[in-house]
Amino acid sequence: MSDAVLSQFKQPEKEKAVSGEGKKFKVGIIGTGWIAESHIESYMSQPDVEIVAAADIIPGKARAKLDHYGLTNVRCYESHQELIDNEELDGVSVCTYNRQHKDPTIYALERNIHVLLEKPFTVTLDEAVEICRAEKKSKAFVSLGFQPRFDENMKMIKKIVESGALGEVYYIQTGGGRRRGIPGSTFIEDKTGGIGALGDIGCYSLDMVLNAVGYPKPLTVSGYVSDFFGKNPKYNGADAKRFSVDDFGAAFVRLEGGIILDFRIAWAMHPDTPGDTLIFGKEGALRIPSTDCWNGSVGGPMILYHDICGEQAQTVIPLVHTRKGLFEMKIRSFVDAARQGLPAPVPTSQILYNQAIIDGINKSAKLGREVEIVITEI
Repeated sequence: MSDAVLSQFKQPEKEKAVSGEGKKFKVGIIGTGWIAESHIESYMSQPDVEIVAAADIIPGKARAKLDHYGLTNVRCYESHQELIDNEELDGVSVCTYNRQHKDPTIYALERNIHVLLEKPFTVTLDEAVEICRAEKKSKAFVSLGFQPRFDENMKMIKKIVESGALGEVYYIQTGGGRRRGIPGSTFIEDKTGGIGALGDIGCYSLDMVLNAVGYPKPLTVSGYVSDFFGKNPKYNGADAKRFSVDDFGAAFVRLEGGIILDFRIAWAMHPDTPGDTLIFGKEGALRIPSTDCWNGSVGGPMILYHDICGEQAQTVIPLVHTRKGLFEMKIRSFVDAARQGLPAPVPTSQILYNQAIIDGINKSAKLGREVEIVITEI
């Protein structure tokens, strides 16, 4: 019985070999903080990619980072403008703090340079719209840094929904978080991060389910945010004094197609989880176990609830182990798409809706009421 249901879902296709011969893909790194390390390491593992430059607004920071990786001959700059204006580039990774995502991305697009933009998309919906407009005019694309998309279990969620096993989806509960997991650095200040848990891990959680159901347009949102843990020295030590973003967010979102999205995310909370992800359909439902520390994956085997011959049944969907590191797969997909003239692996047209929900949550929380989500024409 279980095998019959599982056979509806196709197994992942084998990866195609990518040649490292020929002209190398020249890339620049904009922003050399913690996340840039994963970009540098992943690019260095690709035989057909060359890191040609890096930039950081803090003097000496880019140089120190590159030297750490033995990239002593790679040039360094103190602004994204200098890097882009002085280098021959095929692509850039934008790894700046959240409030600086827009400017270097648009600057690169205006010069037809492909962009791999780290999550979240932006801080506000208006900034995201500006990037989308610049991309529309450009010969280049922006791909968002959502590496959980490449996890085989995440792909399975989408396959299950698309197979029709759930029927028409009408309600989704999703979210996640950490019992104690408030980061430091530029993440926790409004002047740099702009948004907290919502943008750091909330965008991943939203993408998991929105991508599975075809990214329907968000219509309205009633949102809530708080910062009780981040501003309390008991839980956040000395960083409590400079904490000025959200550490918890929740929302009730209405999507096109009559789908209701019940969402919650946390950097810190007293329970170990705000609940598993549930996707309710008219023919079945899917339970996706939460993780101890939400990291863009699945916490255990998923369960498909459905009826067979009039009897209630449950099918366990075993976990699939991804063959490569998700970050490296994200980098490879960006390079391949740019080199082969393919669409962006994680397109702005989808993540615009993700950002619209996050923006709507903040606006609704400030106003204390439900708000309509209005996305201006691109």
